[in-house]
Amino acid sequence: MKVKRNFFCQPTLRVARGLLGKFILRKVGRRTIVGMIVETEAYVGFKDKASHASKGKTPRTAIMFGPPGFAYVYMIYGMYYCFNIVTQRGGYPAAVLIRAVEPVGQNRVRPSGPGKVCQYFRIDKHLNGADVCGRELWVEDRRVQICKKDIIRAKRVGVDYAGPYRHKLWRFSIRPNIFVVKK
Repeated sequence: MKVKRNFFCQPTLRVARGLLGKFILRKVGRRTIVGMIVETEAYVGFKDKASHASKGKTPRTAIMFGPPGFAYVYMIYGMYYCFNIVTQRGGYPAAVLIRAVEPVGQNRVRPSGPGKVCQYFRIDKHLNGADVCGRELWVEDRRVQICKKDIIRAKRVGVDYAGPYRHKLWRFSIRPNIFVVKK
């Protein structure tokens, strides 16, 4: 069943945990690419120095200030895209980065890490602002049950510059899972 927009209207940390075990689907021509979310990372508000929105609203970050349930896609290192889903409420910049998925089907790709997730789903800047409750890119709840004891909280990756926010345990993953980034 397709996840409804109100799911994304919740506090970002709740969405980040709640996305574990949900499925991303991406329609490309006649093919649908599917993967189960196994690792996420939360970025919350203006004070979170790890968030692109900490410097205010810019053309790049405008999507983060919009309504929840839309894709925030950006490029890092001049070569990799990252896929986030905007959360909470319009006007408040918050999003969840999809860090890793477990592929569904016969695809043997290992979509571990945000850049590889985008490669797997063929996500690029053209999907920035896409409705993740839409027909091209969406999230489904297939009723996979994740036990609380199997959810790991950890520090976010690559945010040493973020002052006290570098210590926040805002990365969530499922254990054991071979697709979770090892850091």
